Amino acid sequence: MPEPRNSSESGFESEAAPDRPGEPEHDKQGLDLAKSLAGRLKGMSPVKPVKRTRRRPRIDGAQISSARPDDRDPQKLTNTLGRLMRDQGWEVDVAVHSVMARWPSIVGPEMAEHCKPESYQDTELTVRTDSTAWATQLKMLAPDLVRRLNAELGEGTVTRVNVQGPHAPSWRKGPRTIRGGRGPRDTYG
Repeated sequence: MPEPRNSSESGFESEAAPDRPGEPEHDKQGLDLAKSLAGRLKGMSPVKPVKRTRRRPRIDGAQISSARPDDRDPQKLTNTLGRLMRDQGWEVDVAVHSVMARWPSIVGPEMAEHCKPESYQDTELTVRTDSTAWATQLKMLAPDLVRRLNAELGEGTVTRVNVQGPHAPSWRKGPRTIRGGRGPRDTYG
């Protein structure tokens, strides 16, 4: 014999529903809520399911290994070095040293042959020349050199070029030097 489908077929009737024989009892509040929701949804257009596509996360064009990038992911060496230089405050120093390495292309091969950058400190670049004539020449070209360097490094990186002449020999050598002496001029009368 087939199983009954509802309580009225099985012979069990609800005691609370004597006015409607054969119908199960329902909660009035739940039934009203369901009717009001059905009425609201009736006037709405049918909802189309959203087709979601899986997007692969990317950082600077490189694919990462998880849903959220973190420092454990493999990184490009340039990104890591750039972050290290930025964190340590080395950006300007590295840029200045790269300019010192490219000195001949910035000032020209003839000038680079006779003057070399020696140091950079507090926006001042010190350049050493191999003769006083080149020191004079470079002193006249210093504003143009500052402009070229700032174009390469960023505005305000170099504010002054300190031009130094050649290293002069010291006359204060040997066991028979005199304190307060005038050097080799004393012997010429």
